[in-house]
Amino acid sequence: MSRRILATALLPLCLVVAGCAGTEAPDASEPTATTSGAAESSASSSAPADDARTSLAVEVAGGQVTGDTGRVPVALGDRVTISITSDTADEAHLHGYDVETALSPGTPAQLNVDATIPGVFELELHESGTVLLTLQVG
Repeated sequence: MSRRILATALLPLCLVVAGCAGTEAPDASEPTATTSGAAESSASSSAPADDARTSLAVEVAGGQVTGDTGRVPVALGDRVTISITSDTADEAHLHGYDVETALSPGTPAQLNVDATIPGVFELELHESGTVLLTLQVG
């Protein structure tokens, strides 16, 4: 009976100790991810604190994509600007961030996003389904 009483008395202490595990505050020098969604990341008018910027450019002509294509790595927290030129009207959409921009034939369009969500995200044309690039944030 004494073991049962001892176990019952120690159980709350074990739960408190286990509940504190992994709650160390993050290092202030490390970037933190914001997962509040696309509206904040795409509508942000101010640059990230470290002012890191990444500029990419893609061109679509005759259904062929050239420029910064494939998987493009960017650092978490970078301000990414993607210039897109297409020979047909379409709409470019960056999945995960839900950022879109309309494309007019021959006129470069810019897509701006703060890379605050880590992961891999496709930038594609809605009408044709053509993948322009894959943004790897992390």
